Amino acid sequence: MDQPNPQPDPPVTTHGFLTWLPQLRREIWILATGQLLLYIGQGFTLVYASIYFVNELGFSPTQVGLALSSSGLAGIAGRFWSGYAIDSDFWGRRRTLMLSAMVTSMACFCLSFANTFGLLVGGNMLLGLGVSLYWPANLSVTTDLTTPENRSEAFALTRLVDNLGLALGALLAGQYIAMDGNYSTLFILKGVTYLLFAGVIYVAIAETRQPQTEARHLWQDWWQALCDRHLLTFLSANIIFTIYAAQHTSTLPLYLANFIPHGNTETGFSEQWISYFFVWHVLIKIVLQLPITRLVKAINHISILLVALTIWSAAFFLLWLTSITPTSALPWAIGVFSLLSLAEILYSPAGISLLGEMAPVNLRGIYFSLESQCWSIGFTIGPALGGWALDHPDTVGANLWLYLTTGGFLASLILVVLKQQMSVGQTDLVSDGL
Repeated sequence: MDQPNPQPDPPVTTHGFLTWLPQLRREIWILATGQLLLYIGQGFTLVYASIYFVNELGFSPTQVGLALSSSGLAGIAGRFWSGYAIDSDFWGRRRTLMLSAMVTSMACFCLSFANTFGLLVGGNMLLGLGVSLYWPANLSVTTDLTTPENRSEAFALTRLVDNLGLALGALLAGQYIAMDGNYSTLFILKGVTYLLFAGVIYVAIAETRQPQTEARHLWQDWWQALCDRHLLTFLSANIIFTIYAAQHTSTLPLYLANFIPHGNTETGFSEQWISYFFVWHVLIKIVLQLPITRLVKAINHISILLVALTIWSAAFFLLWLTSITPTSALPWAIGVFSLLSLAEILYSPAGISLLGEMAPVNLRGIYFSLESQCWSIGFTIGPALGGWALDHPDTVGANLWLYLTTGGFLASLILVVLKQQMSVGQTDLVSDGL
């Protein structure tokens, strides 16, 4: 039975060598533990999904890109519904999180048997639907249970456990594939971890949504959010970021396996080596996420985002150089993943914290739903774009990463506009005596 609107526990106090950990409420740590389980399962297939469907099942890169993009299309519908559900009396944050875990588990079981294009698309659509319900609810819970002073560190903790789970999952999966090669089992294990996560939410997390004294007007709430020009400007830049992020899990593994002239195989790098790159990628984030977030805590969120996008563009430029270098591609690949790690460390907590400051308390679900829509759009455009580019290696594919760097410059210009908009807004508040 749901526990309606409990008063959150006080922050957990740490002692001795644990004093460097952020002082957050107990519910945040419990949610992080469940999320660790979830992302271990995510790591099982993160690196290998596109390789498996192309190299083992015989789908073309374009088919796989379209199937992965279908998850983004399903996510668009799911995120609109989640914006309503998260702030509703019946569903709230807790039930939406549980529904997300169960739908995603079904998707994983479907993908484990996806030997036709129809099953591949169906599994990815269920996956997109489940993920679309998860993140707005998760971000709303975290925002409910934090203050502006410790919110960035709470979101950094979220990213930390994500990356720790991804590293463990990818490493275990890489070794398993090297020994057995049974990819479908990984999807089954991933589905099981989502069911375990649903159990953690059911047992340990109470509803955090506060009761509303006024009746909700759904369309009016959405219209209020869509009229926030600061929000719309931020979302415009964030879509470009998500297109970037989509390349990491769809295009990049396949590119490293089949399009690098000086890897450890004839066409690129083996699955085992690719797993090591991703483990290195997340290991950097595990070690540096909290220290860097704390170091830049006092810096304006938009300035942090601008630095992150610059690093991201540099990583893609280095990846383009990796494909034309006449020497071993190994050090270049390590450099690419190192830069990608630093960009993600900076971008994620700053972006979500900025959005949390924009969102009115009674519209958090809708604001985070709209932010999450960026991921649906990015993961609709990104995999399809990358898969199509790799199917045309002599034209677009050869310079894909070079073309993507231009997106970083465009996103940076949009963020500069947002910074000016917010500065003008703050000046107006001061002049009004508020």
